[in-house]
Amino acid sequence: MAGGSIDDAAVLDALFSGSPQGLFVFDSEQRVTRYNPAGRGVRRVPAEDILGHSVEEFAPGFEAGELRALIDEVLGTGEPLRGRLVRGRSPSDPHRALAVEVSLFPVPDPDGGGPGLVGVVEDVTERQAAADRLAVLGAVHAAVGSTLETATTADELVAALVPAFADAAGVDLLDDPPGGSAPGAAPPPASAPLRRVSFAPRSAETSRKRDDSRPFPFPTPYTQVLNDRRARLVRVSPTSPWLSADPDGFAPLIRADVHSMIVAPLTARGAVLGLLTLYRHRMDPFEEEDLEVARQAASTAAAHLDNARSFDREHTVATALHRRLQPGTVPELSAVETAHVYLPESAGGEWFDVIPLSGTRVALVVGDVVGHGIEAAATMGQLRVALRTLVLQDLETDELLTHLDEVAAQLAQTSAPTTDGHVATCAVTVYDPVSRRCTMVRAGHPAPVLIDPDGSPLTVDVPEGPALGAGDKRAFTPAVVELPPGSLLAHTTGGLLTAAGHDRTTAVRRLEHALASTTRPLQELCDTAVYRMAPSRRDDAVLLLARTRALPPERVADWTLPADASVVGTARRLVDRQLAFWGLDEAVFTTELVVSELVTNAIRYGEGPVRLRLIHDRGRLLSEVTDANSASPHLRHARDCDEGGRGLYIVMRLSSRWGVRHSREDKTIWAEQRLDDEPPDPSVMLDAFDTAGAAEL
Repeated sequence: MAGGSIDDAAVLDALFSGSPQGLFVFDSEQRVTRYNPAGRGVRRVPAEDILGHSVEEFAPGFEAGELRALIDEVLGTGEPLRGRLVRGRSPSDPHRALAVEVSLFPVPDPDGGGPGLVGVVEDVTERQAAADRLAVLGAVHAAVGSTLETATTADELVAALVPAFADAAGVDLLDDPPGGSAPGAAPPPASAPLRRVSFAPRSAETSRKRDDSRPFPFPTPYTQVLNDRRARLVRVSPTSPWLSADPDGFAPLIRADVHSMIVAPLTARGAVLGLLTLYRHRMDPFEEEDLEVARQAASTAAAHLDNARSFDREHTVATALHRRLQPGTVPELSAVETAHVYLPESAGGEWFDVIPLSGTRVALVVGDVVGHGIEAAATMGQLRVALRTLVLQDLETDELLTHLDEVAAQLAQTSAPTTDGHVATCAVTVYDPVSRRCTMVRAGHPAPVLIDPDGSPLTVDVPEGPALGAGDKRAFTPAVVELPPGSLLAHTTGGLLTAAGHDRTTAVRRLEHALASTTRPLQELCDTAVYRMAPSRRDDAVLLLARTRALPPERVADWTLPADASVVGTARRLVDRQLAFWGLDEAVFTTELVVSELVTNAIRYGEGPVRLRLIHDRGRLLSEVTDANSASPHLRHARDCDEGGRGLYIVMRLSSRWGVRHSREDKTIWAEQRLDDEPPDPSVMLDAFDTAGAAEL
């Protein structure tokens, strides 16, 4: 060393004797000619096991061919390679995982032979382990919580942890957390059952199968974590004392050579939801630093699981409320045969109704409230009750939806605004089996699908009115069509038409095709349509089918009478003869009295000729009187000194139901008698009639 300069050989000697990094010099045959024994990973490896050997021979813990591929890359390109991460096992401690950054530099042979290499290997195991832990938490945050389904959330958690962080992982949840999710809820007892919700890998042997629900053995790390809510890192060996709590149940842990595990509580808002358990048997044992990763992963997942379980509870309540608000058993009707399918998959606001009306008519209703959950169910219930009340007032269909729109507008003022700008959509169809007239009107809802008896679609333009509660003052315009007996009416919601991802027109054609076999049983047609139209569970769906009938002409008697008081007796005689023809002699006296009062009322207060109609249908007798005056009669309670005013009161007392039906040209007062009921005592009827002072009889 002259003039204070340092000899290159001295520098190399210093590096090769004291550098913590691994330094290796390879000859042209890729065998080690020099290395530093102080490098981490080779300190306890004898020199004769390294010098003169290839890298695969003294570092078998790395994946076969990985290091050789890096060497070939540098020799092939002649370019240096820097900082390439390689994972394997330490040559000096095969049980210890090792992560190294490898840099390789080609060294030309001055004698013209093959080039050599200089390799620099830096042990980055600890730094990489920290980065791996952060990556695991990042994967958990990115993957968990994509849905509000409990099982899916648990599956996402174990998929993010296995195999990146653990060899196996399981999620077990309490079926009913004590105190629910209330803050500060008491810890569950050791005997509380936990349901296995997810486990990975699925091929692993385990004593708890998916959906098994039973307590963990006591005392074990599982029950201890449930009790104090503190995560635990547990070393596992055949002599671990807690294994004796259930030797058979824990035998799979020993057979799998599990050497360490972490049990972490899944807690949210101060309540224990369940346990996250992580196992290792191939990877290095868990360390204390891993415990914090497990805690954070459990905390993240627990928040999503709590949201999912809250959603499940609300969905269950909302679905139960939806089902409770739907019609019960649909009555047998002369007008139509009905069948329906109701799928409350997302607890939305769909509903349907089949409402018997006066004159053997029927109203078919399908609606869809915006939103999901309990609030949508409550709104649906209010609209359904309001609609049923309006329908039973025998209003015209367009008037009915106008009034329902007013109800929806009031509901919109007291509830949270919707992104759709309206409260609900609705379609109403009224079918009359006597005239076979079908009147359809809709408010922003899909139009009914009509199929004639031979299976061909019927094209009827039902104008689309504004959705309910949207503030649109356009009028609702009904469509009227006469249907042959055996026609199909299909009312559905948008959930069924959009479930398969098709546009509305294509979906309607598919529904028409599914319903083309009109002679098949109606419920079978319903199910077939659902099988074809709703392949996925994404939204609520309602399908209401109705097959039309026509009332036999012999069941209807119809007369037009002049507006003269003398026809009251004529009306009684017509009733007498018709009921004798039907074999209803026991109903003659009551019916004569009801018809007399209705005809008298029409002559006295109505206009134009009077139309009298009798309908004998399914154990009931309907009496209808129509006149051209649109004014509605009112039930009066006459005073003792009044000579009249009791006519409608008598009708009410002698009928099971009565009412007024309006059209644009006239009004009809109707009364219904149940023929299977005990007939009224004649003396009571005579007393009521005498009190009414109806001298015209």
